[in-house]
Amino acid sequence: MNGRVIDTEDVEVQSGPNRQASQSPRPRKHRGYLIAIALGIVFLFTAVIGLMTRFSERKALANETEALAVATVSVVHPKAEPPQEELVLPSTLQAFTESPIYARTNGYLKKWYKDIGSSVHQGELLADIETPEIDQELLQARAARDQSTAQLQIAQSSAKRWESLQKMDAVAQQETDERSSSFTQAKANLAAAEANVHRLEQLESFKHIYAPFSGVLTRRNIDIGALINAGNNGPNQQLFNVARIDPIRVYVNVPEIYAPSVRPGVKSKIELASVSGKEFSGNVVRTAESIDPATRTLLTEIDVPNPKGELLPGAYAQVHFALNVQVPLLSVPVNALLFRAEGIRAAVVDANGQVQLKPVSIGRDYGREVEVLSGVEASDLLVLNPADSLESGEKVSVKQAGAK
Repeated sequence: MNGRVIDTEDVEVQSGPNRQASQSPRPRKHRGYLIAIALGIVFLFTAVIGLMTRFSERKALANETEALAVATVSVVHPKAEPPQEELVLPSTLQAFTESPIYARTNGYLKKWYKDIGSSVHQGELLADIETPEIDQELLQARAARDQSTAQLQIAQSSAKRWESLQKMDAVAQQETDERSSSFTQAKANLAAAEANVHRLEQLESFKHIYAPFSGVLTRRNIDIGALINAGNNGPNQQLFNVARIDPIRVYVNVPEIYAPSVRPGVKSKIELASVSGKEFSGNVVRTAESIDPATRTLLTEIDVPNPKGELLPGAYAQVHFALNVQVPLLSVPVNALLFRAEGIRAAVVDANGQVQLKPVSIGRDYGREVEVLSGVEASDLLVLNPADSLESGEKVSVKQAGAK
């Protein structure tokens, strides 16, 4: 009890630092583990991110390479043409009636009364021909007719006299028969003389050249004093040419595909470069009712009123038809077609993204577009500007024309 008293506070004070010193190594070691684990996690996460990035880049590169291996093409749909379309065709104008005029007798041109461009009426005098040889022959024929008339009168009197004498048995029957025969022969001679006179009078009447119908004189090939040959001793020369131009005929060759739509009564409009800004109306009056095997066209005639003479025969014109299309047609851009040795082809993209080369038949050429008669449908996707090396079965990536 008398021993040394131990102060607990002193003991605690003294022992406190030593205890802390003995316990401090444990927390430091624990922190080291935590730091190592954190660094490991960060490293692992970084490695995973790196691997994922590399995998993604490789996949993107593979996709890009695959995408680059497939050609990207622009496509369009064939355009349906309207059910009623305007058909424009070249044509030629011809006179409604046209006739060359030739001489029917020989001689020399005495005078002409009408020149080219003159309007003439049916029966109007165009020219006169001098026919001295015909005139002389006609005079001789008339004189011969007069002789035959006189001989007939004598033969007739003799025949009657001999018949009277024969009744009184004053002359022989043979003599009476001879007089009767002479009378018959005289009548025949007079008939022949009359026929010759009529023939020469007809030839002499040909010295006057008349217009066969009303129209316009389009040609005069002779002048005063020219020798006229009617074709007896050489080629016959055309003197005039007359044409009736009101109405005027317009001839046009209609393609076979439109032939069923062009029938008599169909209205049309005619345009001429020489008469700019003006249209002329006419109706189809007749067709050839037969397709020309050489051109595969139907010859069609249109009559157009021409009271002012503005439409001239031989002129070039364009005929406009407004037709109802019997068979729906399509048109495609020219650059959507492949022109190859085996024929015209269209590159069509199917539902699987593969190209199919289809043969097509084309119709009219509109410039940037052409009419397609067969081979494609309105729902088809056509490749624009297809490469010459493009073949059926190739896979392509589709881009609509005009898309960015």
